[in-house]
Amino acid sequence: MPIDPLTPGIVPPWNPTGSADPDEARKAKSHVLQGSSAAGARALGTQLVAFYFRAPVKAFFKMRVDYMQVARAINPHITANAGWSFAQTTPGLLAHAIREHGWGFIPRQVLPPMIANATVGAILYTTYLQSLAALHEPNAHSTKRVFPPPPISATFLAGFMAGTVQSIVAAPLDALVVRFKVSDMLQGGYKSVFHYSRHKLKEIGVRGVFAGYGLSFLKESFGYGLFFASFEFVKQQAYFSFLTWWYSGLHFINLGPALPPPTPVSVESASAPTVIRPHYSAEPIFLLLAGAFASITQQAVQHPISKIQDVHYGRLESIDYLSKLEHKQTSVWQEYRHSYGKTYEQCQMQAKKAGGWRRWLWRGLAMHTLRQIPSTSAGLFVFELFRRRFATEEQEKVVIKAAGREILLN
Repeated sequence: MPIDPLTPGIVPPWNPTGSADPDEARKAKSHVLQGSSAAGARALGTQLVAFYFRAPVKAFFKMRVDYMQVARAINPHITANAGWSFAQTTPGLLAHAIREHGWGFIPRQVLPPMIANATVGAILYTTYLQSLAALHEPNAHSTKRVFPPPPISATFLAGFMAGTVQSIVAAPLDALVVRFKVSDMLQGGYKSVFHYSRHKLKEIGVRGVFAGYGLSFLKESFGYGLFFASFEFVKQQAYFSFLTWWYSGLHFINLGPALPPPTPVSVESASAPTVIRPHYSAEPIFLLLAGAFASITQQAVQHPISKIQDVHYGRLESIDYLSKLEHKQTSVWQEYRHSYGKTYEQCQMQAKKAGGWRRWLWRGLAMHTLRQIPSTSAGLFVFELFRRRFATEEQEKVVIKAAGREILLN
């Protein structure tokens, strides 16, 4: 009976606490390694894309903390708004900073925010892997090919959980990004970004850290729910459906030497099914398409919320500044609570000037998404490669049966 690749299948109920798995710790470490690799690849992809387009990194991927902000602020080419040159690239900025402040500039001003970005990304991907393993039993096994694929509801919920955890962990970083001023750090005698950040967090307290968290929760949870659901759907269900359609017989085309001809399982039996190995380029293409589609769906949610969030964070920054001047710390919490209503009024004014809410919220969405697709696809591509590289459990032959053929998936 043919296997419908769009149907995730029926799996037995899974009780994660019902059995003691000696490999559980190893699997958890593997998830952490895979998540860290994906986060690093996404950051590296961001740098490459930024260098190609000759624009600041922040324009291509809105990192939690811009680790080149201090180096950019002390560079005369940046402060003078000079035309583009190699001195404005990341290597050029670092070279100037090292000449002026020595090699200690990197561990003091560059590494702390870089580590913070990588940590948040690793937590995101690791939480997703652990959540998906709990929601879909086949994902709990360290196999290279998960079959049947998880339903879109499971991947969305796992992404939703991962985004929620990330929003909580990254709340202090978001609060610092809003209130961070290079001039304050350089003139305040702080030794490093870490010391400045610790002082700023102590100054604003827990209430300041989680002020405006509601918008961050909506943006991260729903954004990454769609992000991972879209990625897994295109990578698995859409890919399996394409293979079934392409090799079903009606659309089967011999592509030449690059596509080996079907090999019979048994030469003794004429009725034996034909085993087909998909073309080697098919799956990488779908992986890249999955990364692009994931970026598009994510930005459809996060881009408009980011517009509102920028306005809201600007209001919170003003509240902190006024409370510091007037020395009225007791009224800050009241201002935080009423800030959402005032943010809505301000957003309404901006939307009216732009010609409506839809035009204001989604302005610039296409260009922002196009710029983010390369780094996102690279990160997810490496994420999938490492997930399969560290799969250790043996797996039986996984096939899709269609029109008397067996399409071998592993």
